[in-house]
Amino acid sequence: MSRQDFTPAPGAAPLVRQVRAQAIMETKLLLRNGEQLLLAVVIPVLALVGGVLAAKRLGLDWQEKPVDVLTPGVLALAVMSTSFTSLAIATGFERRYGLLKRLGASPLPRFGLLAGKVIALLGVQVLQGVVIVAVATAFGWAPVGGLAGVGIGVGAALLGTAAFGGLGLALAGALRAEATLAVANLVYLLLMMGGGVVLPRDTYGAVGSAVIQFLPSAALGDAMRDGFMDGALNPGAFVVLGAWAVAAGVIASRSFKWE
Repeated sequence: MSRQDFTPAPGAAPLVRQVRAQAIMETKLLLRNGEQLLLAVVIPVLALVGGVLAAKRLGLDWQEKPVDVLTPGVLALAVMSTSFTSLAIATGFERRYGLLKRLGASPLPRFGLLAGKVIALLGVQVLQGVVIVAVATAFGWAPVGGLAGVGIGVGAALLGTAAFGGLGLALAGALRAEATLAVANLVYLLLMMGGGVVLPRDTYGAVGSAVIQFLPSAALGDAMRDGFMDGALNPGAFVVLGAWAVAAGVIASRSFKWE
């Protein structure tokens, strides 16, 4: 009979395993929260269904079918809702309850915590995309951009995630949880209605279009529409999104408070 070694071997788990566990926990927390699901899935789907039905009743003069015009914008709205509003609110209350402070005492480094949050966001966005595409397909959506358009859309979504995620962390790190909740929801509503994310910018008139073209919401919406509707890369929109991503990352890194 061989002898077994029961000598304790204390130590932290490998970093990859820590980040994976953190990402799984973050994903479960996002999916179990009713408010987060409302922002992530229900509102974008309602915007798509309501927009398609309203466009038919109002007789909006678009060259393409309403679902072809609205679906890329709704996908952009879903990215914004998860990366900005959901992330800001969840992180704000994690600060308030001292969760971030306690995690700081664990072997998981801070960049590992952020990596877990990013992976969770991307996972939720994949689920959002599956639901929205299924609903859009039921309405007859047929993206003209093909595989090139899908690639452009994914690139725009990743850049938009970086931009809005940085803004969300900056907001959550600078304000109290209650203030973060109010500001994040208010900004979300304003950008959804007037930020050029769901509707094309030309629906806001020449002046309005010129004003909102530099917003991250309009840039993300433009990039997604040009990609899925024409298979075309919009360099200006990607430059605007990249500038917002860099600026938001710098602001978040300097202003974020872990306690």
